[in-house]
Amino acid sequence: MANHPITSALTSIGTLTARPAAFLVLLAYAILWMIFERQSLDWHGAATLFTWAMTLFIQRAEHRDTQAIHAKLDEILRSDQAASNITRIDDEEPEEIEKHRHRLQRGD
Repeated sequence: MANHPITSALTSIGTLTARPAAFLVLLAYAILWMIFERQSLDWHGAATLFTWAMTLFIQRAEHRDTQAIHAKLDEILRSDQAASNITRIDDEEPEEIEKHRHRLQRGD
């Protein structure tokens, strides 16, 4: 089931919503809403935007944590001497954690 196209698409969408660009999409949506449908942007509309923003924040935090866990496990499994910085990787942004993992996988 892991190779199913829908599963792959949902995973890709989840990863994309963890990127900073997702917040730009939300901002653009809010601006367009204000321009074209200002009268409908009331408390309910603001709650919708806030809910969307919080969903993106949660998704980003979850993605960062998951990437950090994977990076730590990769280093532990390699059991090499350079794993001393593994405890500080939780503070990195998801993109930096992914770069770290890719460098380790290439052997740099």
